[in-house]
Amino acid sequence: MLDDDASLERIAAMKPKFHDDMTMDAIMREWPDTIRVVLDHGLLCVGCPIAPFHSPADAAKEHQVDETLLIRNLVGAMKR
Repeated sequence: MLDDDASLERIAAMKPKFHDDMTMDAIMREWPDTIRVVLDHGLLCVGCPIAPFHSPADAAKEHQVDETLLIRNLVGAMKR
């Protein structure tokens, strides 16, 4: 039964959480609101064949954008 607190906590624990080595592809698939952040930062990750291999740090370096700001904005979009 999903009504008890323990079951709800187990379900919540199964949801993916952001970590530094996640790929851009995984981030955009799990949290679609992050796509707007990616585009707003001028990144070309949406549909890119390298997105399954690049972390946010890799993407920031490749596109010369502020890594800290990118990650902050991605995490903010994940909470929407």
